Amino acid sequence: MAKDRVICGIDVGSSKIATLIASVEESGKINLIGVSTTPSKGVKKTQVVDIEEAIAAITESVESAERMAGYSISQAFVSLGGPQIESINQHAVVAVSEPEEEIKESDIRRVNDAARAIPLPSSREILHVIPRTFTVDGQEGIKDPIGMTGVRLETETHIITGSTTSMRNLVKCVSQVGIDVTELVFSGIASALAVLSDTEKELGVVLVDIGGETTDVVIFIDGSTAYSSVIPIGARHITSDMAVGLRVSLESAEKIKLSLGKLPKTPAVSEGLEESSKTTLNNKKKDEEAIDIKALGIIEDIQKISRKAVVDGIIKPRLQEIFKFVGKEIKKSGFGTQVPSGLVICGGGALTVGTLEQAKYALGFPARVGNIEGLSGLVEEVESPSFATSAGLILYGATQGPQGQLHIPVLSASLPIKGMIQKGIDLIKSFLP
Repeated sequence: MAKDRVICGIDVGSSKIATLIASVEESGKINLIGVSTTPSKGVKKTQVVDIEEAIAAITESVESAERMAGYSISQAFVSLGGPQIESINQHAVVAVSEPEEEIKESDIRRVNDAARAIPLPSSREILHVIPRTFTVDGQEGIKDPIGMTGVRLETETHIITGSTTSMRNLVKCVSQVGIDVTELVFSGIASALAVLSDTEKELGVVLVDIGGETTDVVIFIDGSTAYSSVIPIGARHITSDMAVGLRVSLESAEKIKLSLGKLPKTPAVSEGLEESSKTTLNNKKKDEEAIDIKALGIIEDIQKISRKAVVDGIIKPRLQEIFKFVGKEIKKSGFGTQVPSGLVICGGGALTVGTLEQAKYALGFPARVGNIEGLSGLVEEVESPSFATSAGLILYGATQGPQGQLHIPVLSASLPIKGMIQKGIDLIKSFLP
């Protein structure tokens, strides 16, 4: 019996670092065996700004997940985001190498390589080349041309680029932990794998991943990625607004924000007690207008806070601003009329009270909160939409070969050596008294 393949995904975000470890059976079933999340340090707008702090936070998250899984990780798929992410759609044409025979994988590679040949400054690197659709001898809309016959092969590809500096710093941090980066994956693409259905992608859908300090926007048309971008604003801006408006610490503001996002549980009413219970519930409703500060464990000495004042006066305007920027990105993409499935919102910001309502109000699209699909095992640990990216990394890794591919040619030769040296040092230290 073949041994199950173990995959690790590390989501290095602005607010948290989530590490997921999963085993993939021969049948393709993915079992989560390790889950860990730790507060993010040394990372701003999903870019490393303090290498030492980032290494310490990643180490803590990875070690916690390894203890839960009972498995030591040597390589991982790592998320990359930040406002430096840009995308472009590129067209490329090649002649089929053997026109008398079938189109082969080598022809697909050649046409994709032709699409990669775009002028880029030295400060930018290609992160993903995603084929959208192929055309064989004028026949359009082909998803997989392998096995077909033809002379002229064309492709429309979606190319995502990022900052070389950001990539190198992130890879350096993870390699210092003793883990080789199998591949860097744009966080928006990873989230889409976890929360979007095939039907939504085919019809046309906008994924909005609201993180701590950034928001990813990815548009799918006809089953493939058509547009990607990152907005430099996220859920932490809502927390900051609340901290200033309510004159409390950021930690207290975050507690209040999360408590507002939870749906209040309404007790079941029996028939005999219906009238008296109605009166009690009405009184409770009045009490619920004021947020219970003591129950949240907030230490500041503050007066009663009105739930309505916080939601309408502080949270709603910032959510409207976020979705206004999302609307600008949809308009910029030119695909605004081709997304009947509307918005699918994920990330920690999706838990903010009123998110769906403001999305529908600001953009006029139907909207839902994305639920993570396709995993088994410790799924109750990742039920929150804030785990969309890390769950997507696992799903992405399961579709790749055992080795994957690192998208930074300059680093691909040197990083595994660094990782091996670090493991050797760790091994020697373990034998020392």
